[in-house]
This record gives sequence, structure tokens and C-alpha cells, in this order.
Amino acid sequence: MTAVYIDRPVPLGFDDLFEGRLTMVGPVPEALADAEAVLAGASIWDGPRMDQGPKVKIISRTGIGYDTVDLDAATERGIVVCNAPESPTISTAEHAMSLMLHSTKSLAANQRRLRQHDGDYYAANEGIELAGRTLGVIGYGRIGRRVVKAARGLEMETIACDPYIEAASLSPEQAVELVTLDELFARADVVSVHCPLTEETRGLMNAEAFAAMRPGVAFVNTARGGIVDQDALVDALDRGHVAFAGLDVTVPEPFPMEHPLQGRENVIITPHIASATDRGRRRMYSHAIDNVMTCLSGERVPNCVNPEVYS
Repeated sequence: MTAVYIDRPVPLGFDDLFEGRLTMVGPVPEALADAEAVLAGASIWDGPRMDQGPKVKIISRTGIGYDTVDLDAATERGIVVCNAPESPTISTAEHAMSLMLHSTKSLAANQRRLRQHDGDYYAANEGIELAGRTLGVIGYGRIGRRVVKAARGLEMETIACDPYIEAASLSPEQAVELVTLDELFARADVVSVHCPLTEETRGLMNAEAFAAMRPGVAFVNTARGGIVDQDALVDALDRGHVAFAGLDVTVPEPFPMEHPLQGRENVIITPHIASATDRGRRRMYSHAIDNVMTCLSGERVPNCVNPEVYS
């Protein structure tokens, strides 16, 4: 069977996804030499690393993002790069809602006060009610749409900014008021980021962006850490302009405990695990393996993110 290189250990109980299809090798670097395919986690795949696998035909991401793969280097080497865009949607959207609720309900502060038997708990609670408030989603793809759907269940108003989406392309269920980024900042009580990390979006959430948001805004990011200027977020929190923040992605990862964003009761940080649920993980590996099998059979991979490789 064809050898597929894994750059991190496969979760227990997933062996059945490979049986009769692929032989797992790795994650030791030497194993890459015999592999014809790669299942790529969050590690970096640049030209020199690709050269360690001269037989590799495909790098299949076990997730939606592919900013860790050098697409130009892969194309030059005739390597197909693909992702699994459907796989993390549900779990990541649920996690975004969890971060929003955890922060805006002041769960960390209330837990600390309870453990310390500290004061009048009812009077000290700084949580806010979300029904009737406005959620602004930046990036209205699969995850952003599911977050909007969940927020409507909380009776929140919803708006979205996505310059690549036209209202006419949305189904009635997906329909949302599409606004400019400036208008989203002016109206949203909660801002949730769901766009990919590109040269256009790197540092998009900077000092000017946070200053343009409504005072007391809650900010959530489950997309990529590089979209946010973390120093600017620290300053906005220090000034009280941003009241709450929930982050699953940071720079670097894992996030150092000495960073000034750490240790704040109005900030919740998780270590880039939004999609790493029981069903989320299985979908990611299943879709990534299906992509590998499609490529190795000589067919065009529908989720290819460097289509020029085929020309």
C-alpha cells in the first residue's frame, strides 16, 4: 500500500480510516523519503521540507487553513495541495460561540470570586445579556454562517462583512445583511473573525480597527492569530474599549504565559483546539484521506488550493 506521511500522531481509534488504503509513516522526518502523500497538521511545509519527500504527490491538510504550506514551492514541485473545508465547520463555530459566552458572561471572574469566597457575587457580576445585541461576523464562509445561525438562536441581530460574497448568491437560510468593515465596527456589540489569513488580512485587526469598534465590544477570533495585532488588542483592553476577548488562535502557538493577554479575567484563550472534537477530528482525517485517495487514483482533487499545479 502507498505510504502516507503524518506530521503528528493520529488520534487513537482512527486506524480504520487507513485500513486497506494507506500505510502510515512518520512523524519522524526520515520516513518522509518513502511517502507519496502527506497528511499535514499545523506544521510548516516549505520547499526544503518538501524536498525531503521526493515521491510526494499531494499534501492534504487535515483542516481548512493552508497558510502553513508554501503553495508556490509545492506547485514548482508538482505537488497538489488541498484542504478539508467542510470538516472543522461545526466544532469551530460551536467553539466561537463558547468563547463569546464564556467572556461576556464573566465566567472566569465569577469562578474566581466563588473559589475565594469573595464578596457579593450578584452585585459583582459584570456579564452582559446578548439577546437583542448585534453580532458582526468578518468572513461569511462556512464557519461564519454557522456562527450567525447559532447567534440567531440567542435572538441576536446579525451582520457580516465579506467582500467576496454577493447577497444574491446566498440561500434564504444563509441570508444576512452584508455591510462594510467600517459599518460592522460601528454597529457590532460582538465582533467574531472567520476570514482566512492572507496578505490582505494579516494584521487587519489593528489599533485603528479596535478604535473604530463600539466601546465595550466583545472580540472573538477562531480564524488565525496573524489577523490580529495583539499589542493593539492589549491596549484596547487596557483602555476598556474592548470589554471582553475570546481567542483560540494566537501568535505564537502555544501562547506564552508571560504575554500581557494572559491572566485577564475578561479574556479567555484556548490553544487552537476549536476543531479538535471527537467528531471534528474524525471528519478532518476522513476528508483529508479521501483527498489523498482521489489524487493517487489520478483524478483531480476538488479541494485543491493550488489549481495551477494541474497546468
